[in-house]
Amino acid sequence: MYLVSIYFNEKTNKRIQQYINKVAEHTGNQYMIEEKVPPHITISAFETTQEEEAILKLEEVVKKLKCGKLTLASVGQFFPYVMYVTPVLNEYLHEMAVMVGAALSQMDKVKISPYYQPFQWLPHVTIGKKLTKEEMQIAFEIIQNSFGAFEGEVVKIGLAKPNPHRDIVSWELE
Repeated sequence: MYLVSIYFNEKTNKRIQQYINKVAEHTGNQYMIEEKVPPHITISAFETTQEEEAILKLEEVVKKLKCGKLTLASVGQFFPYVMYVTPVLNEYLHEMAVMVGAALSQMDKVKISPYYQPFQWLPHVTIGKKLTKEEMQIAFEIIQNSFGAFEGEVVKIGLAKPNPHRDIVSWELE
């Protein structure tokens, strides 16, 4: 499995990392910290045996992408064990996901996850993962008392492998 993810400027990273740290501190669940998962939004997930071709396709798309702003507006949960912060799906995020998906779908040997197709995708920034039911309840209470909507800036896009997180290549956006 490969992930194409967008990454944030330092100010946005700092704020998201504070939420990750609060969840870890109050629940005792250190998964996000131990696995060194950076704040990010995955915009595509796919399987292929053609890593180099995927990199070339992404390089073509990246030339057309720019830095952009988004509003991180809400907190949510994927039951049973993931807590996240979610942005408003704006034109910037949607177009980026469409462009990346279109480029990858041109590959012969690729299987794009159905959860990362346009209009089937829930953009999110994970702040707690592998939480137990009790940890989820604690995390929700902690975040409920500290979260407020904020604006973030996307400055980078990259290709990575998950579990554990491993960057393959990344590109700074203009």
